[in-house]
Amino acid sequence: MKKRPVDATARFEAAVLGPTDDTRYVLRMYVTGMTPRSTEAFRTIKAICEENLKGRYELEVIDIYQNPVLARDEQIIAAPTLVKKLPLPLRTLIGDLSDTERVLLGLDLRRARTSQRLPRHEENEGKNP
Repeated sequence: MKKRPVDATARFEAAVLGPTDDTRYVLRMYVTGMTPRSTEAFRTIKAICEENLKGRYELEVIDIYQNPVLARDEQIIAAPTLVKKLPLPLRTLIGDLSDTERVLLGLDLRRARTSQRLPRHEENEGKNP
């Protein structure tokens, strides 16, 4: 059986363009037991995924107290931590996951907003010196 050559250009272009509407997300969330902070982080991430990735994500929750080896292997130093395994690039969000905009940016579901400031010469037009 002959292997098909990998179209590196097509894969690179797909990576540059970012995720599409059918891209599957593989997420791993590390928590420390069933603390209020861990529970709230889970609720928040689950809600974000249901709203933005319905049917296109896997969310695995790992309690670092019960599975310290997994946390060590992933070099998790704080909890809660959300790791986006797929699609690439890998992303890690640490700490407060209640900022929805920050989480969406971290998951590459939103682009960072650029400043809407006017160029300096237009900013001062019409003002009296």
